[in-house]
Amino acid sequence: MKLSFTLTALAVVLALGTSACSRSGAVSADAAATPVVAGSQHGDFGPPQGEPIHAVLTSPPNVPPPIHRDKPAKVIVELEVVEKEMPISEGVTYTFWTFGGTVPGSFIRVRQGDTVELHLKNNPDSKMPHNIDLHGVTGPGGGAASTFTAPGHASQFTFKALNQGLYVYHCATAPVGMHVANGMYGLILVEPPEGMPKVDHEYYVMQGDFYTTGKYREKGHQPFDMEKAIAEQPTYVLFNGHEGALTGDKALAAKTNETVRLFVGNGGPNLVSSFHVIGEIFDTVRPEGGTVEQHNVQTTLVPAGGAAMVEFHTEVPGSYVLVDHSIFRAFNKGALAILKVDGAENKAIYSGKEVDSVYLGDRSEPNLQAVSTAAKAHAAGTLTKDEQIAAGKQLFTGTCSVCHQANGEGLPGVFPPLAKSDYLAADPKRAVQILLHGLNGKVTVNAKDYNSVMPPMSQLNDDEMANILTYVLNSWGNPGGQITKEEVAAARTAPAPAPAAAEH
Repeated sequence: MKLSFTLTALAVVLALGTSACSRSGAVSADAAATPVVAGSQHGDFGPPQGEPIHAVLTSPPNVPPPIHRDKPAKVIVELEVVEKEMPISEGVTYTFWTFGGTVPGSFIRVRQGDTVELHLKNNPDSKMPHNIDLHGVTGPGGGAASTFTAPGHASQFTFKALNQGLYVYHCATAPVGMHVANGMYGLILVEPPEGMPKVDHEYYVMQGDFYTTGKYREKGHQPFDMEKAIAEQPTYVLFNGHEGALTGDKALAAKTNETVRLFVGNGGPNLVSSFHVIGEIFDTVRPEGGTVEQHNVQTTLVPAGGAAMVEFHTEVPGSYVLVDHSIFRAFNKGALAILKVDGAENKAIYSGKEVDSVYLGDRSEPNLQAVSTAAKAHAAGTLTKDEQIAAGKQLFTGTCSVCHQANGEGLPGVFPPLAKSDYLAADPKRAVQILLHGLNGKVTVNAKDYNSVMPPMSQLNDDEMANILTYVLNSWGNPGGQITKEEVAAARTAPAPAPAAAEH
């Protein structure tokens, strides 16, 4: 034991001596050439070899194929800035500023040590100058200083991808926050020389917060709101630039017993994401896009202007919900996506069935086309009651059915029924006030007492309230009728009714 201690002490002294020699510069050439642990050193592996390569760029949620080269190359990346009006939610449009025509922008994949020649074009129809700051660049402004590009012009600069990792890129033209808030961001992956471990699926998911003058889901074209952006009060928090971009027939897909890697970015401009996949545990996380790995992680923080790589193995089939676990952002601002896993059940792992559609809310529907149709019809002055009912049914699924049930029967003793409701039949118009201001206390419906709290549904717009109530009045044996957007608007501006006993 004494001998072991002595040898250990000697090893420590020798190590300290070596360290001291290193600090004084008295170190051998062989020691100086000793490589740093893979992944931690700069990747200047010499000049590019072979002919230049044009990078394969992909639109979200797709990712370019893995790189199998064993030598550095000159990689040419061509991006075009396009300002375009696109949907941000059903029946809602927004003017996005984009890299490559999508939000987020095109995914870029290169190898550590590559020399990247980046060409940035600004579409002639653009109204603003733009540039690009890539967080994977070592150099002033991440390239921003070299790529200020007016509409109809093109810029170019070259950089060496020295560090492996997953990096955000974004526009950095003043006002920077406005350019980022309008969707000008994306991801660039710098693969390690040995490549990434093989997986069955790779997907590109990027969160952003958006600031519109109108309320959440308020129909029509919505301009950018600078005051909301400065106050950091987003109207929408979204994955891939559009509410429902990764749901329904656009959901991510995998099969059981497969590995999935998500390249997760956060363009911001303001919020930090608490990224979580409901029903999965991340086997491996590379937080902030770096080289350190964590394992068995439930939720990982992705900072604004940052990224993460998460990997997991699918075990049982079902719909797995991707969310920002700052949970109101998911269910009231849009930060929700679906990974649909198909395959055989494995009762030894999980005995239940697919995620309850009520929990998924309106995003369990393939889309909200009926809502969009009703909004367009109202704008054209041709809205029919049938169109309101169809839109209201889809909205009811995600807003009201959790408590009142999909069949309107409610929960005995807790939530009153909406089906064959004598309470609604007595005064259909008061349902508008209930949605606007809530209902608290005892209420008697169909000769049964209920005592619970219904909060104000202030997140709903006037047309959404009108459509939901019209659907309820014309369903489950209720007497019929129609509530208009104008009636809801008038009730909203009127003074709130004085608190009164709710008993019927």
